[in-house]
This record gives sequence, C-alpha cells and structure tokens, in this order.
Amino acid sequence: MITAEENERLTRVGAGTPMGTLLRRYWYPIAATEDLQTAWTKRVRLLGEDLVLFRDRGGKFGLITELCPHRRASFAYGIPELDGIRCPYHGWKFDAAGQCIDQPNEPDGSTFAERTQTPAYPVRELGGMLFAYLGPAPVPELPRLDGFVIPGTVRMVGSAMVDCNWLQIMENSLDPVHTEWLHGHLQEWVEEQRDGIKPNYAISRHHVNIAFEEFQYGIYKRRLMQGQSEDVDDWRVGHPVMFPCTLAVGSAGGLWTMYAFQIRVPVDDTHTMHYWYTAYAPPAGVPVPAKLLDEVPHFDVPCINEKGEFNLDLLDAQDVMAWVTQGPIAKRELEKLGWTDRGVILLRKILARELDNIERGIDPMGVIRDPHEIIELPVEHGKDMFSDGFASLFRRTQSRYYPYAKEILELFGTPNPAHQPDTERIAELVAAD
Repeated sequence: MITAEENERLTRVGAGTPMGTLLRRYWYPIAATEDLQTAWTKRVRLLGEDLVLFRDRGGKFGLITELCPHRRASFAYGIPELDGIRCPYHGWKFDAAGQCIDQPNEPDGSTFAERTQTPAYPVRELGGMLFAYLGPAPVPELPRLDGFVIPGTVRMVGSAMVDCNWLQIMENSLDPVHTEWLHGHLQEWVEEQRDGIKPNYAISRHHVNIAFEEFQYGIYKRRLMQGQSEDVDDWRVGHPVMFPCTLAVGSAGGLWTMYAFQIRVPVDDTHTMHYWYTAYAPPAGVPVPAKLLDEVPHFDVPCINEKGEFNLDLLDAQDVMAWVTQGPIAKRELEKLGWTDRGVILLRKILARELDNIERGIDPMGVIRDPHEIIELPVEHGKDMFSDGFASLFRRTQSRYYPYAKEILELFGTPNPAHQPDTERIAELVAAD
C-alpha cells in the first residue's frame, strides 16, 4: 500500500509535476501515419498539453501548441503551406520548429515575426506510426523496436481512448495472474451465457509461479501455469514491460512470427490513449499481397457495445473494464496487496527510483542516447497459454477489427499445425463488427 500523497506523485502527468517531468523524457505515438494521408491536421492531447499535429505541403510533419500565440485561434483549422502552417484567423505562418516565418499584415521591415515563437515538439515516423517527444534537449533516440523495423511484415494499428490514469493500465502488465481470471474464467462465463455451452480455455489454468526481473529497458514478466514444465516460453523467456509505457508480447507459435506491442500514452491525468501495434512476419517464401505490406491500417477498437456496456467477449475490452472500474485515478491507499502483486510493487519502486534519478539529473531507465538499427526484445514465441490456436486468439482480440482480416486469415492458414482455424466463425465475427 502507498499513501495518497505517494499516489499523487506517481499519477499526475501535467507539466511541472514529478511524474510529468519523468514521462517527458520518452517518445510517444500520437497518430498513425495513415491518419495524415487524408487529413492535414489532427488534434493531439499528450501529457495534459493540447497540440496540433500537421503535415505541410512539403510532406514534413510538425507538432505545435493548438492555439496561435497571436489571438488564440486553433491551428486545427490551419492552412498548410510548403514550409509550415498558417493560422486561419490572420495568416501568421509557423514552421515545424514553432518559429513564426510570416506575418502578412505587419509593416514592411518589421522584425516581429523573428521574435515570435510557439511551443513545438519533434515528430518522427517509424513503422507507420508518428511519435512525439515533449521533453528537454538533447532529444533521445526513438527506440527502433523490432516489430516496427523488420522488413516484409504485415502491420496494423488499433486504438481506443481509455478513461483512466495511465498507471493502472501499466500495473496490469505486471500482474500475470489476472489472465487466468479476467481472460480465462470471465471469458468462459461470457461465452456460456451467450452460447449455453461453457468452453474450457488453456488461459484459465492456475498460475503456480510468477517471476519478475529488471533489464536495461524495464521488467521481464514470467509465468508458470498448471501442467507446464519450466522449459515453456512463458517461463523461460517471458515478455517485457518496456519502461515506462509499453508492453511487448510474443506469438502463440506456428509458422508466422508475431511482434505485438501495447503502448499506453498518457493523455492527461484521467485519460490514456491505448495503441495495439501488431506486426506479422511471414515464413520465407510465402507470397503476401502488396497492399498488406504497403499499408499500416489504423482502426478503432470498440470496447463499449451498443448498450453502453463493456464488450466483454473481446479480451482487450476485459482489460479496459478492469482498468476503468478502478476509477479515473485508482485509490492505491485503500488497496490490500498480496503475493501475486509483487510485479506491481516492483514497478512502483522503480518509478519512485527513476523520479529520484530525474531530480539528480540522471537519465531515467530506457532513455536511449546511442543511434541503433534495431532493438530486439526476446519474447515468448510459443505462448502456451494460447494453445487453443490462432483462430481462437484472433476472434477474441482486437485483431478481428483489422480491415484486411479475411485476407490475413487466408494467408495464415494454420499458423499452429495442431489447430485448424475456425474460419467460418471468424468470418461471422468480422462481418458482424
């Protein structure tokens, strides 16, 4: 248990707060590249700041404070130029660095534009996503995680706005035991109510051991479930929580290799943008349609159904339910933590340590200064907890909303040779959604 004061220190993300200062040392995804292929601007709220992402006519991306410093009109309705964006109100033009480079109605010879700036932040593109950095100079390297840069992969981006603080989402990633209940027994109960038949999923097996280990970028999480031997990937390898906001997950085995990331972007104190980024690498020699390789579609993940309730037949919405029902900011001073909460406790200790490091002028965990081609994160590529097969996993997760779901199913065939995909059932789900 932590105190209410300690909870405030760990959760508040605005400018000038301890955690806001720490979190500004990292890059965050703020949009899919696809989002700005059909639009010139996009409103972005990040770490409590209201911003506008824009694409100028030269193809460069910029991120600036939403309101023009002149008369406070919104750049969300700005006019793109070859080298920046003009405010729609009086035409003041700003470049991607936030420098005013034209004030069309000021007198000839005026130097007012040279002395006018607005806050602006670096933007980088990687793997079909746009990332922003809101912290101090020098700007760190954008982590080139394997799934974002390995060539020849099929990539997709799902997203949902989650109405709670970022930390209770990240703590979920250090809580292995929740899977057997939230994604196992609850899933079985939901399907029993729907179909009248109770399934029996491998993920419902009892956890007999859990383990956590720090590494240079964060924490590795491992689990051992009933009936597993210690040479199973879930225990031998596990999967990493990359500090401060990313969970990496491996695949359920089979012919294709999956790189999956859940990235939790702190919008403000009580909202988090959740991205599911997945990349599938096909076996050598498997022909893949060009559109699947060239496009990185961005789709909404509907965690709420038409009745306004959580869509609990979706594994990812089960997580969202557990996060949101804790409240906008969980009252950690009222918790009663047990043996299974060791990973949560470790995360909080690391956060407190890194807050102290920031105050001492030391780079926090996971800040990368050296240029690099790729960061390879070992993950469990034989996830025994999803041994029910690819079809079962596909229909229960956000992947079913991928615009090319039918095409990817045809390509996958049988990723796990021991299981035949229920293609008719998946097609029904895709059609229904």
